[in-house]
Amino acid sequence: MTSRNLWYMRSNFFFGSRCWMIRYSAEILKSVSFRLFGVTCNNGDNEPLENEDLLNNLLTMGVDIDMAKKRQPGVFNRMVTNEQDLKMFLLSKGASKEVIASIISRYPRAITRTSESLSKRWDLWRKIMTSDLEIVNILERSPESFFRSNNNINLENNIKFLYSVGLSQKCLCRLLANAPRTFSNSLDLNKQMIEVLQEVCLFLGHNDPTDFVRKIISKNPFILIQSTKRVKANIKFLQSTFNLNKEELLQLLCGPGAGILDLSTECAKRNYTNIKEKLFSLGCTEEEVQKFVLSYPDMMFLADKKFNDKIDCLIEEKISILQIIESPRVLDSSISTLKSRIKELVHAGYNLNVSNIALLSWSQKRFEAKLEKIKRLEQCLGS
Repeated sequence: MTSRNLWYMRSNFFFGSRCWMIRYSAEILKSVSFRLFGVTCNNGDNEPLENEDLLNNLLTMGVDIDMAKKRQPGVFNRMVTNEQDLKMFLLSKGASKEVIASIISRYPRAITRTSESLSKRWDLWRKIMTSDLEIVNILERSPESFFRSNNNINLENNIKFLYSVGLSQKCLCRLLANAPRTFSNSLDLNKQMIEVLQEVCLFLGHNDPTDFVRKIISKNPFILIQSTKRVKANIKFLQSTFNLNKEELLQLLCGPGAGILDLSTECAKRNYTNIKEKLFSLGCTEEEVQKFVLSYPDMMFLADKKFNDKIDCLIEEKISILQIIESPRVLDSSISTLKSRIKELVHAGYNLNVSNIALLSWSQKRFEAKLEKIKRLEQCLGS
């Protein structure tokens, strides 16, 4: 009888009709969710069985299970996870339980990292950031930036390399806060981009590649996560489209034009063509169009419909195209913001047809302060 039962258990295991699980006591494995076998266990519908201990732990922690399953469903079939270790580690760094739940909900793979790997990676980040709270804030905003890779050797090599090419701690701090994927790049990728920027610098007649690289990255912290092919193509596009000499191109890249290097070249060409056609239809010359774009190249990130709709909105409010050309940053504001601000200014007695329209793009706090001054001035003139 005993041998028959043993044969039954073995045959069921090997032929997949049932998977026997051995649960260890909480005293032995209190910080991990564990499955004994390394094979994939299936239910009757041939779908991988989920780790029930893991699900219960995550629910207790307040994790959005539905969101987590949509993001990285494979995590729920893992033999071993470290959600409790992760929780205790992040709590020790100042993260709240709500933040921890949010991190896991949006990037479930975080629970697969070991305590040793987490500690090492945190120490490396702290070589750049000045406090644990700064790192927690980055993780809350972008959990994948920290947990996407567990290659700490690559991270350490990238930090050393970026320091070696003249980037300051302040610059690296900005990179980590805004474009953390830079540090997950392979070291070779980062080296290739730096070499391309140094070559561009020398080609444009600038004799200080370190200064050039620092200026480009300070203006565009996302440059190192772009492809070298895209950057080269965009530099060529800017030079040929605007007929820039080397000195003019150098000034553009070290200033407002640095951000354009992020765009796909086809997108940059398409958006610029639309800008030209729209402004030509309003009576602008080629020279005025180029002046307009070069004064604020960020407008090339606006897709055709969004650009056209914003221009039409301002024109409908009796604002001239010449006023827009003189204050291109107004196109940063949404259409709803433009309409509400124009309405408030007109109601306060501000004549937009002859006055500076730059305040349409100001911060809300600054705009409200200016609006109050306009109202007081109008009241004084009225009395």
